Amino acid sequence: MRRVVSLVPSLTEAVAVSAPGLLVGVTDWCTHPGDLGDAVRVGGTKNPDVRRITELRPDLVIANEEENRAPDLAALRAAGVEVLVTEVRDLPQALRELDGVLVGALGLTRPGWLADAERAWDRVEPARTRTAFVPIWRRPWMVLGRDTFAGDLLARLGVRNVYAAHAERYPRVPVEELAASGCDLVVLPDEPYRFTAEDGPEAFPGLPAALVSGRHLTWYGPSLAEAPAVLSRALRVAL
Repeated sequence: MRRVVSLVPSLTEAVAVSAPGLLVGVTDWCTHPGDLGDAVRVGGTKNPDVRRITELRPDLVIANEEENRAPDLAALRAAGVEVLVTEVRDLPQALRELDGVLVGALGLTRPGWLADAERAWDRVEPARTRTAFVPIWRRPWMVLGRDTFAGDLLARLGVRNVYAAHAERYPRVPVEELAASGCDLVVLPDEPYRFTAEDGPEAFPGLPAALVSGRHLTWYGPSLAEAPAVLSRALRVAL
């Protein structure tokens, strides 16, 4: 049985649900599934404890080019640890990378939840297009820009991100510009910044606000199977 350390919450859930017992180390931000057994917490996604990870003697560390820092991954490789780095910019790429990790790298049988996720997104019917911006932080305000996984999911649900062609993937945009963008709604996820009904919508008076699950919008794992229904419901409530 391979010993695996995951530095990505999405991939932690994907591995834990598919093959309980493989994970020997996870980040402080890995919250799903609720029971991660004896997996050791090895720090955050941006500041993992490299020495602690090497002490766990993993056969493989799974990471992501966006969530993890290149110097940390280089330090792990220099210590002789095999590191697999994923890249996820849209739904098809997410499904390919999940296959690559679970089946290709770990030699598992393709999990049923991955097929369920494919079917769930294949069943999504084209919806009336709504324009939106999608804040992911405030103080300063930052939004989804180009080539993002979350933006791709929203597009499949009929939400066009007005900053999808921005030069940056997560641009900083003044709140005044956001409020004057002429969008149909603002989409407010509860991670990485935890937007709530009391923290976020008040910045855009008169604009419908869709409060959505960040896990279903930004995670690529078992949550993908229910994400179309969960996100669609939140969008309908807002409109």
